[in-house]
Amino acid sequence: MNNIKSKWIYLFVLSIIWGSSFILIKKSLLGLTPYQLGALRIIITGFFLLLIGFKTIKTIRKPDWKWIIITGVLGSLIPAFFFAIAETEIDSAVVSILNSLVPLNTILLGFAVFKITSTKRQMLGVIVGFIGTAILILKGADLNPNQNYLYAIFVILSTLMYAANVNIIKKHLQHVKPLTIAAGNFAVIIIPAIIILLFTDFFSAKTFEKPEFKMAMVYITILSFFGTAMAKILFNKLVHMSTPVFASSVTFVMPIVALMWGYLDGEAFSLIQGVASIIILLGVYLSHKKHPKRS
Repeated sequence: MNNIKSKWIYLFVLSIIWGSSFILIKKSLLGLTPYQLGALRIIITGFFLLLIGFKTIKTIRKPDWKWIIITGVLGSLIPAFFFAIAETEIDSAVVSILNSLVPLNTILLGFAVFKITSTKRQMLGVIVGFIGTAILILKGADLNPNQNYLYAIFVILSTLMYAANVNIIKKHLQHVKPLTIAAGNFAVIIIPAIIILLFTDFFSAKTFEKPEFKMAMVYITILSFFGTAMAKILFNKLVHMSTPVFASSVTFVMPIVALMWGYLDGEAFSLIQGVASIIILLGVYLSHKKHPKRS
C-alpha cells in the first residue's frame, strides 16, 4: 500500500516539476538568449549531477562510453537548445503539448530503427497523436499570427531525440545505473556547453546590465535543479518502483500543468487547440494501453 502511494506521489511531483519547466524557459528567455539558456541549463544541471554522482562515473566500462556520449547529446544537450529556440516563437503551453509526442515517437523509432515490435493499437496511437499535432500547429498559427509555428519543428525533433535516447538506453545501457548514466552524460556534454556559453557574450557588461538578467538567472537555476537534475533522479526512482508504462503516464498530466501556467501568464488558447490537445493525449493513451488478457 505504501509503495502504491509512493508511486502516485512521485508521479504527481514529476508532473508539477516538468509541467512547470516550459514557463520557466519562457521567463528565462526574458533576460537570456536561447543559446545562453541552453548552455546554462546544461552547466548548472551538470554541476548538481556531478556533485552527487561523480564517483559512479568510474564504474562505466569503455565500450559503454560511446552510448553514454550519444545519449547525452540526444537526450540532453541538443534538446536544451532546441526547446529554448522554439519558445522564442511559440507559447510555452503549446510546446508542452508537442512534447507529449515523446512516447509515440519512442514506439515509432523502436519499431523502425531498433526493430522493437509494436501492436496495432500502438500504431493507431501514433497516427492519432500526429493528427492532433497537425491540428494544434495549424490552428495555433491561425490564432496567433505573430507566432512562427515553423519553430514547432525544433520541439518535434527534440521528441525524436528523446525517443532515440530511451531506445538506446534500453538496448545498450540497461546494465548501467540511472544516476551513473546521467552523471556520465553531463560529464561529457558540460564541456561543449561551456564552449558555447563563451561565444554568446554572456560575460559581457551588456548581458549583466539587462534589468531582467537577475530574475532570468533565478529561473534558469530553478529549471536546472528541479526540472532537469532532480527530475531525472525522481523519474529513475519511479521507473524502479513501478513500470516504464506507469512512469511514462506523467506525460498525461504535464500539459495540464503547463496550460495552467500559460493561461495565468496570458497565453491565448482556443477551444480547437484544446480538442487537438485531447487528441494528442488520446494517442499517447492508446500507445501505452495494454492488451486485455485473454482467458
